Amino acid sequence: MDKDLKIPNHVGIIMDGNGRWAQERGMVRTMGHKNAIKTLKALCLHMADVGVKYASLYAFSTENFKREKSEVDYLMDLFITSFKKEFKFLIEKNVRVVFSGRREPLPEKVLEAMDEIQEQTKNNKDLVLNICLNYGSHAEMVDTTKKICEMYKEGKIALDDINEEFIQKNLYQDLPPLDYVIRTSGELRLSNFMMYQASYAEFYFPKVYFPDFTPEEFDKAILEFNHRNRRFGGVKK
Repeated sequence: MDKDLKIPNHVGIIMDGNGRWAQERGMVRTMGHKNAIKTLKALCLHMADVGVKYASLYAFSTENFKREKSEVDYLMDLFITSFKKEFKFLIEKNVRVVFSGRREPLPEKVLEAMDEIQEQTKNNKDLVLNICLNYGSHAEMVDTTKKICEMYKEGKIALDDINEEFIQKNLYQDLPPLDYVIRTSGELRLSNFMMYQASYAEFYFPKVYFPDFTPEEFDKAILEFNHRNRRFGGVKK
């Protein structure tokens, strides 16, 4: 990648199309999720190498619990295996893992695997990998509102303390706003993904399914990002 290219500070990726990728190849949907883990490993390494500082990955939404139980159960087991084994390389790569989303009703073994990898990577500095698991932006705003109300009720804050910056800091994770949101598979929607954080993000919708979203495809996304003129409500220059 050209060293003169501007790299977005915070990238959000909606990892869409795993099931369709598998079905178009005559496989069961779960094979798409399995192959997506291989893609994700390569992508994490590449993002760290090119200088992305924060990456938020939409792994499982609050609405995904509505899927077939067999697929949900497979995904829960896949998360456990991934966090305990497949993602161990993140420790050596100096990647810090955090999670956004509600803990309930995630199985206890999933929560244990999440807590373990967070603890093991808590001092890493190169890339913050925010995994959005049982996540929904609507749920995040409800939970943040309740959290702030409790702080006010307990006398920890005054009404005038509540502003945009304060809300940002009290979301599931205190991360910078999203600069770039990528949704694979060609679907043109956010699907309840980090709507508060994405208010001034650029969007990119490649038609490839996530298992085929290689580092080379990510580089294409970065080239497109460099063609954007981010104005943040100002006048075009």
